[in-house]
Amino acid sequence: MPPAAIGVVRVSGARAGEALRALAGRLPPPRRATLAGLQTGDGEPLDRALILWFPGPATATGEDLAELHLHGGRAVVAAVEAALAAMPGLRRAEAGEFTRRAFLNGRIDLAEAEGLADLLAAETESQRVQALGMASGHVSRAVAGWQERLLTMMARAEAELNFADEDDVEVGEGVAQRLISGMAALAQELAQWLARPAAEVISEGLSVVIAGPPNAGKSTLINALAKRELAIVSPVAGTTRDVIETPLALDGIAMRFSDTAGLRTESADDIEMIGIDRAKAAVAAADILLWLGRPKDAPAHPRPILVAPQADRWRGDAAAEAEAARCDLVLSARTGEGMDRLHRMIVEMARTLLPREGEAALRQRQRAALADAKQWLEVEPRSREAGDLILLAERLRLAATALDRITGRAGVEDMLDALFGRFCIGK
Repeated sequence: MPPAAIGVVRVSGARAGEALRALAGRLPPPRRATLAGLQTGDGEPLDRALILWFPGPATATGEDLAELHLHGGRAVVAAVEAALAAMPGLRRAEAGEFTRRAFLNGRIDLAEAEGLADLLAAETESQRVQALGMASGHVSRAVAGWQERLLTMMARAEAELNFADEDDVEVGEGVAQRLISGMAALAQELAQWLARPAAEVISEGLSVVIAGPPNAGKSTLINALAKRELAIVSPVAGTTRDVIETPLALDGIAMRFSDTAGLRTESADDIEMIGIDRAKAAVAAADILLWLGRPKDAPAHPRPILVAPQADRWRGDAAAEAEAARCDLVLSARTGEGMDRLHRMIVEMARTLLPREGEAALRQRQRAALADAKQWLEVEPRSREAGDLILLAERLRLAATALDRITGRAGVEDMLDALFGRFCIGK
């Protein structure tokens, strides 16, 4: 938003060229930045700007498109917008309308549009890399390959059903067996994609929960991680009554750190017990657990980091030293001892939960469509259905329809408003 060094105004549609000619007095050579003086219909000067002309359909939106690279002051941009609004047939774009036009005109598919929305919202390096891969068509290319294989299998089924009497058409039970084998191989490939981490893990951040008994230093640790007084620190047991969450990024990985109520059962009042129940729920849902307590008391969790906290208090105590030896690391959030190592351990564990380099992750909507496609491709070889080409052909068609939902070729009208509403007006 203005003020800025440069303000870019984009005009797309059938009257884009007419609008550019009215402001600049001419159309520049296609795809070449040209300096021009802009003026209103009454000849009043507006700005001296770079203008670009992109004739359709080879444009971002698939339509004729003009861009004005203005000086980015509020008054300059407002004056040019007012001059454009006064022209017949032009109106202000709605949020995400340029990207929506690109989708409707076949310049991008729905998966690429979702990637672009994520790219605009990316705040960490992992979010940027994942969104860029999606916007660049990583998932779309994979879907196109699966659809090509489905079309080949569908053609075989249709050829057998409709042209079995032709000499060059394969006939017999071998066709059904080949189809079932091909469907099983594709279903296995889709299962591998579904086994990958979900894209929401990257966009929403991994959940890292700090848990342990009362007065274990949980609130001090989350304050040290956040580098601000997020939680109240007190020697009184039960001070933290609810889950306190803060978003943080470690080495470019988005995470959500949560401080929880101390886990105990004795002498806990009703309000504290509610906090304890919420803490247990947070531990169960956590991607990574930081346990600040005795190792033997740690709740079952697939990815725990056992921390011996408050080292500045118990150094020299033989019993405490022996207990700390059974933990993954020794820590003092007050002095900083062990904080760098904790940082590295969390990041290393987090990387195991993220897609590998060059590997795309699917959003929940895309995963649901892929799961539907996989289900339609799974046929028991000994079932009656396995020998019925009509039913196999229908399964192939339904699988193809499910894959179409990923790229937006079927059943997407209900989601378009929600998706493109995430974009800014100029996008």
